[in-house]
Amino acid sequence: MTTKEMREPTFLILTALAGGRKHGYALIAEADELSAHRVQLKVGTLYAALDRLAAEGLVEEAGDEVTDGRLRRYYALTEQGATALSEAAERSARIAAEAQTRLNRARNLPAFGAKVSAA
Repeated sequence: MTTKEMREPTFLILTALAGGRKHGYALIAEADELSAHRVQLKVGTLYAALDRLAAEGLVEEAGDEVTDGRLRRYYALTEQGATALSEAAERSARIAAEAQTRLNRARNLPAFGAKVSAA
């Protein structure tokens, strides 16, 4: 679909939505969990990202409901969003696999991590 690099917050939002429709606070909590508490989305950042992702056709509004007097707007992943997420996941997996291959190769070299002196 696209070769544009997907930023981690976007990747996390789309990954959370791949599990089904969610409202904003559920997306914030799931992004936090998926990232092992490294990425903590702010409400304003999340909704700006959702607006952008909706404009790009990657997510769509998927209903509203009132819970405890508060409106919850739900979002869902579109087919285009699923494709973009799949491509980003595959790209990341390929890069991670290559990194592991190179590290394994380097570890098999004599004195891995040792400084080389000029002779």
